[in-house]
Amino acid sequence: MAATPIDPLPRVWDPDDRIGDMLRGKRGLVVGIANADSIAFGCAAKLRAFGAELAVTWLNEKAERFVRPLAEGLGATIMMPLDVEQPGAMEAVFRRIARDWGRLDFLIHSIAFAPREDLHGRVVDCSAEGFAQAMRVSCWSFLRMAKLAEPLMPAGGVLATMSYYGAEKVVGNYNLMGPVKAALEASVRALAVELGPRGIRVFAVSPGPLRTRAASGIAQFDELVEIARSRAPQHRLVDIAEVGRVVAFLVGGASSGMTGDTIHVDAGLHNVA
Repeated sequence: MAATPIDPLPRVWDPDDRIGDMLRGKRGLVVGIANADSIAFGCAAKLRAFGAELAVTWLNEKAERFVRPLAEGLGATIMMPLDVEQPGAMEAVFRRIARDWGRLDFLIHSIAFAPREDLHGRVVDCSAEGFAQAMRVSCWSFLRMAKLAEPLMPAGGVLATMSYYGAEKVVGNYNLMGPVKAALEASVRALAVELGPRGIRVFAVSPGPLRTRAASGIAQFDELVEIARSRAPQHRLVDIAEVGRVVAFLVGGASSGMTGDTIHVDAGLHNVA
């Protein structure tokens, strides 16, 4: 079926995306859509626009009323809840994919969490419980999904997760999520080596600051955004559609010679000292 414009968020649709349905026939799971401003939604919309078939998850019943209409607008053929902290929840999603599709071509992992009191405090003051939860949700869940996806990718595939420049340099108020995202990027490199012989390529995508619901938990986020806007070579922020187009490139065959990389989509901000 030909790709059609996505109604819930027209601004992520671009007529230039009609260039040949480069992802036609590919099937993938997108985890982390919270609403129409989510990075995960920008990725899902672009992947669908380029012809991919999607499975979409939401966190819980509260999130479902925001995410289900978006998933339906994307024509997602698998839609279900996924709380990675619930035992067996990830396994249930991949069993459903195995049953309905029999294979998986790509996974987009765009979830992160840290308890507010740990996120807003100094890294040196974080609790053991808060650190463990942040790592479990933001990093280990990607490792677990990679393991579950591996048998569904006999012909190879792509795994992509979302990071941030705070994984590489200390960014004010990013606090605990800096070490957590650093661990995530290190995990991407390890997975790229381990899964490379299976033809599975692995990436971290590192967008610049975006006004998403998740980002709203970062203290003084508006100040971080304005600093990024002023320092970036293009003197602007990126949007979720731009991130989505890069993810579509990584999922497509044009990136076949790449794996293990952290790809910055931040209007050049990471290049500025």
